[in-house]
Amino acid sequence: MDLQLGDRVLHVYDVGDGVPVFWHHGTPNLGLPPEPLFRPGVRWISYDRPGYGTSTAVPDRPVASAATDMSHIADALGVEKFAVFGHSGGAPHALACAALLPDRVTAVVAGASLAPFDAQGLDWFGGMIASGQASLRAAAAGRAAKETHEASGVEYDPEFTAADLAALDGPWSWFGKVVGPALANGPGPLIDDDLAYVRPWGFDPASIRVPTLLLHGERDGMVPASHSRWLASRIPGAELRITPDDGHISVLNHGADAVDWILDISR
Repeated sequence: MDLQLGDRVLHVYDVGDGVPVFWHHGTPNLGLPPEPLFRPGVRWISYDRPGYGTSTAVPDRPVASAATDMSHIADALGVEKFAVFGHSGGAPHALACAALLPDRVTAVVAGASLAPFDAQGLDWFGGMIASGQASLRAAAAGRAAKETHEASGVEYDPEFTAADLAALDGPWSWFGKVVGPALANGPGPLIDDDLAYVRPWGFDPASIRVPTLLLHGERDGMVPASHSRWLASRIPGAELRITPDDGHISVLNHGADAVDWILDISR
């Protein structure tokens, strides 16, 4: 459905019945809920972040804006409380909801999450693949530099691990539905996402008080596992699960266990 919010629109997805779990998609993805994690008893709700799909672009949106969007969506659907689950670029947005909507969010799962760009004591680019460094360093230099980087035609090499490629050939071939179409209207939403990651997020992860589960693959080069280790050291009571043989995509093979964790908390 399209949710009208003043002069802008958010495209919303609502699939299944049961415990509400809001999915926050990565960069660049559409917001389709994660089909490999579908099961009875879970209601997946998600949306195309501004600029993706038919959602209206909001240039210079901070990560924290996801909490406002989620609140509007939940109100429109009559959902009072919900869990949130984000992967990759969606994970900081899920953490934003946990931090800023503590009376509504029951639990948060953040898979392969970035840490804030100003994270003290973290070598933010340490261990990151060359393409990721180039893309995010361009964003850190400002919108003009990021737009120039994207217009240059440089190819992004994700350097997927063998485990990632196996996941993409298996259940997570689902990504084929959400990655290519996400850029059908150009790189604008990707640019807005990357700018948001390297600017102040609009919340402090240390303020999160809801149950938090952090998933990360040790072999992830797109977002090094050091980012989740940093988050775990700041978020009170956070549970950190680092799997030694996983990369950026294959960590989602543990998504079903994360949904079990959400359901256990929600019962």
